Amino acid sequence: MNTKKIKGKSVKMIAHKGLSGIECENTNAAFVAAGNRSYFGIETDVHVTVDGKFAIIHDDNTFRVSYANLIVEDCTMEQLEGLSLKKPDFREDRGDLRIPQLKEYIGICKKYEKTAVLELKNRMKSEDIENIIGEIEKADYLDKVIFISFSWENLLDVKKMRPQQKVQFLIGSWEDSLLDRLLENKMDLDIEYRAVTPELVEKLHQNGIEINCWTCDDAAAAERLISYGVDYITSNILE
Repeated sequence: MNTKKIKGKSVKMIAHKGLSGIECENTNAAFVAAGNRSYFGIETDVHVTVDGKFAIIHDDNTFRVSYANLIVEDCTMEQLEGLSLKKPDFREDRGDLRIPQLKEYIGICKKYEKTAVLELKNRMKSEDIENIIGEIEKADYLDKVIFISFSWENLLDVKKMRPQQKVQFLIGSWEDSLLDRLLENKMDLDIEYRAVTPELVEKLHQNGIEINCWTCDDAAAAERLISYGVDYITSNILE
């Protein structure tokens, strides 16, 4: 298996949940697969566990990706690491496919010199966000991280703690009232790709705001987005 190639040297491609179109999503295998390719960045999702650790998983529960149905934020990191992940494309279990910790993901991004695009899942406590930032600073990689979230408050906390940090607000559709809020708080945008228009890209760029598009796996649509001048495209399989 391999990625689907598109033409677009001007755009920064982000591997969604690692190279999840080929490897099991949000695993070290998916991050390494993305690291070995031409992606600008690797996107993933982080939850805070009940014992204050940082687990890399998308959903609020483990049902879709494992053989158990546990609430992520009610589990310890040890419980989550002990789960076997579902492997629909493999006939036999693979011991390397498990739920990673934040430090593993950051370490792989650093090894392969990829920007880490880190989604803060759900509304987090400010101290947890501070601890996430601190853990990335210990790895000396904070300047290569873009924080994204559907929680405006999460991103506000990041900007209060590190005013120069790059953040992107995740949304499904655009409202003009959002422009002033982005400008005031020095945030960029990460929007569902089908909501993007040439007029929106022009408006954002005129105001110095970068635009990321999630999650586009259609090559023709991606090339249209590139023609609009978007800055980033997040994809499971396009490269």
